[in-house]
Amino acid sequence: MREANTFDLSLLILLAIIWGSSFFNIKIATYSYDPITLALVRVIFASIPLLILCKISGIKIEAFSKNWSWYALIGLCNIAIPFVLIAIGTAKINSYLAAILMSTTPLSGSILAHFFTKDEKLSFLKSLGVLIGFSGIILLFFDKVIINSENYIYALITILGSTFYCIGGLLTLKLKNKKNENVTTSTTLWSVIFLLPFSLILETPWESSPTLASTLSLLYLGVIATGLAWLIRFRILTINGLVFQTQVAYLIPIFGIIFGYYLMDEIITWKVIVSLVVILIGIYIFKKNNKGKKKNEHRVN
Repeated sequence: MREANTFDLSLLILLAIIWGSSFFNIKIATYSYDPITLALVRVIFASIPLLILCKISGIKIEAFSKNWSWYALIGLCNIAIPFVLIAIGTAKINSYLAAILMSTTPLSGSILAHFFTKDEKLSFLKSLGVLIGFSGIILLFFDKVIINSENYIYALITILGSTFYCIGGLLTLKLKNKKNENVTTSTTLWSVIFLLPFSLILETPWESSPTLASTLSLLYLGVIATGLAWLIRFRILTINGLVFQTQVAYLIPIFGIIFGYYLMDEIITWKVIVSLVVILIGIYIFKKNNKGKKKNEHRVN
């Protein structure tokens, strides 16, 4: 791994911009698409560049090999379920709030890892970081302008979506010796298989009349915010390492707020800013003291 140069930093910022922009695009897509159909079309669009990459690189896709059950389970927990839950939640809350809530995924993951892995136990300082980070989330729930009796359940649904990302990440450790391109493509294909029947049966998408704006946002979510972003993430991981790549967590909610404020006219209160600062401090303390080895983490945004 090499020290990050200007180009590497530019890629990291670009990745944060893409992932930060995904939340207001999810919001726009929910204007026309039901959540399951939204997730389905998104992963279909995302699978195209991934399949092309595997074809060009000569990487065998093992989605339906003897390990198919693990690929299927990861596709369900790491892609299908969180994509649907995040779409449900973002439809009723500010897009930047979804970005802030999703930024706490490393904190949720640390709690699960403490109980379900052997080398990711919480130390005192890591626990302190988790407590500080989640106190920032709690503060958000006291801001009645942003979270109130009408939408608090959707904020919780969004947090649940981020928790499934963590579960999917832990399950991915079962395939840590497999190529990342294969794992991502295989699990994406399984997510399509899971989402397709539910979309057709529960939401009858052929009866909808989506707007051009919603369709373009969904296309962006699939090709750019999922497919292309994963390729950028993989390049950063292989050149600069996991520690450098995880710094994107600090930037995503910041860009989410910028996009939400300027493009969606969403209200930002002082409590939101304070909450974001507290959450980022918690993430910083946690990452600074995270001595455990994080291998082969996997997430599609």
